Amino acid sequence: MDKPTLEIQLKTLPNQPGVYQYYDASGTIIYVGKAKNLKKRVSSYFTKTHEQGKTRVLVKKIADIKHIVVDSETDALLLENNLIKKYQPRYNVLLKDDKSYPWICIKKERFPRVFSTRRVIKDGSDYFGPYTSVKTVHTLLDLIKGLYSLRTCNYDLSEDKVNSGKYKVCLEYHLGNCKGPCEGYETEEEYQTNIQDIKEILKGNFKDSLSQFRNQMKQLAVEMRFEEAQKVKEKIEILENYQAKSTIVNPKISNVDVFSIVSDESYGYINFLQISYGSIIRSHTLEIKKKLDETDLELLELAITEIRQRFHSKSREIYVPFKVDIGEDIKVTVPQLGDKKHILDLSVRNAKYYRMERFKQIKITDPDRHANRIMAQMKVDLRLHEEPRHIECFDNSNIQGTNPVAACVVFKNGKPSKKDYRHFNIKTVEGPDDFASMEEVVYRRYKRLLEENQPLPQLIIIDGGKGQLSSALKSLDALNLRGKIAIIGIAKRLEELFYPNDPIPLYLDKKSETLKVIQFLRNEAHRFGIEHHRNKRSKNAINTELETIPGIGEKTIVELLKKFKSAKRVANAKLDELEDVVGASRASKIYNYYHEK
Repeated sequence: MDKPTLEIQLKTLPNQPGVYQYYDASGTIIYVGKAKNLKKRVSSYFTKTHEQGKTRVLVKKIADIKHIVVDSETDALLLENNLIKKYQPRYNVLLKDDKSYPWICIKKERFPRVFSTRRVIKDGSDYFGPYTSVKTVHTLLDLIKGLYSLRTCNYDLSEDKVNSGKYKVCLEYHLGNCKGPCEGYETEEEYQTNIQDIKEILKGNFKDSLSQFRNQMKQLAVEMRFEEAQKVKEKIEILENYQAKSTIVNPKISNVDVFSIVSDESYGYINFLQISYGSIIRSHTLEIKKKLDETDLELLELAITEIRQRFHSKSREIYVPFKVDIGEDIKVTVPQLGDKKHILDLSVRNAKYYRMERFKQIKITDPDRHANRIMAQMKVDLRLHEEPRHIECFDNSNIQGTNPVAACVVFKNGKPSKKDYRHFNIKTVEGPDDFASMEEVVYRRYKRLLEENQPLPQLIIIDGGKGQLSSALKSLDALNLRGKIAIIGIAKRLEELFYPNDPIPLYLDKKSETLKVIQFLRNEAHRFGIEHHRNKRSKNAINTELETIPGIGEKTIVELLKKFKSAKRVANAKLDELEDVVGASRASKIYNYYHEK
């Protein structure tokens, strides 16, 4: 498939945080950047006049743009750091590993120490982070130190050495900062309980800790130690605003390939994230055209083999959304919870964004393919016998029972065909009777089409529930068209779709394109009907009692009826309500007219 041009790529970028990668004509990555909003940031390279010569040269060399969507700006910052180190693009400042981000380590040892480090060592210790701010690390460590008494020495506190009396308590014990595990004054069980609480804080689950801080702050205030209470309050605020988790890096997840799939009737989109030493170092999405209605399982197995060969992956474990069979040498994991599931979800999001961008690109470059796909999807979603290339939607408009009208809007190939829109003035129905009005307009519409030998639609949509649908069916029966045209009703409240002779409504996914087309039709019909209703009501407005009020003209009457819907409501309106619509002078005339009567 042809690669979309830069212009189309720019138009279809998401308004999400993430990392963008620029490639030159030879496919070499030349720049990596982060963005709070990918579309705005990347577009700025091509719309601004750059003062720096290097930036102008960079823009001239860009031949392709790729991106990875993430959850937050912090994640984008961390991922940018990883990718720059991995690929060392020509136009990026080179980053060295000794400048990597800080972590908090809970050492794997008896009576564990808790400290900050920039080196992640695979020795079984627990690492939390990375953190983009050293200040955050110090704040957390200070908070932990203020809450829990932990040792800071690097002694080997094995059971034998402690029992033999090898160590003596130091100044930290006498200051109350340590409970003296080196002399056996604190048991291992007590210490480990504190460590578990600390792990919860570092994971972001610090409800109990916050409660302790608040009690501490209140006690300090009672004792009139206000400066200390203020310091505790500041720590509480920092904790409340702090988010501990990062989906980008986890040192326990190493040398893993992550695959996810999103598909529709014609294509499958498989996203691949490569995890190396706890970091995402690559994201790629593969588009596969279906030939024989292949399942997601078949497409995913095919894509995994292709992608792993293409990128020479040697990973022995993969994360996937469901079980796949790609050989006995590969460990297949289907994550359900935690960081592994977070990374799989991130892969799914990238596949979905890629699919949406392809749709937008195709809509620009190949509108016929876009229409064909929408029509095929609607046929499946709505359980139709044929694609709804020609759809008509009906809506009744009456306000306070005056000037009842109806509208019929027409869509062809999923797009409005405004020259075919029609208005109807209700002729045979007295008062606001939606059911009878619907029966009349549907009958008139298709009787006319049959008489003029015009093409009939494949689908009729009635804006309303079972009642309006039943009324429309009566008209189709009278014209002998039932079964020849598919017809459904859409209820306003929960977007239920009703079918003839089926008491159970159909619910479509709120994000499905089929529902969006139906909502567009319904909204167009409502807009078109209301517009005609207003015009008709405005023409009849001067026939109301309002016309007899001295100094009140036609435009004022129209404004009043738009706001209050009827002359009776105008008569009962308060003076300030009238002033909001027509101003003080005319409001006084109207108010005095009715109240003097």
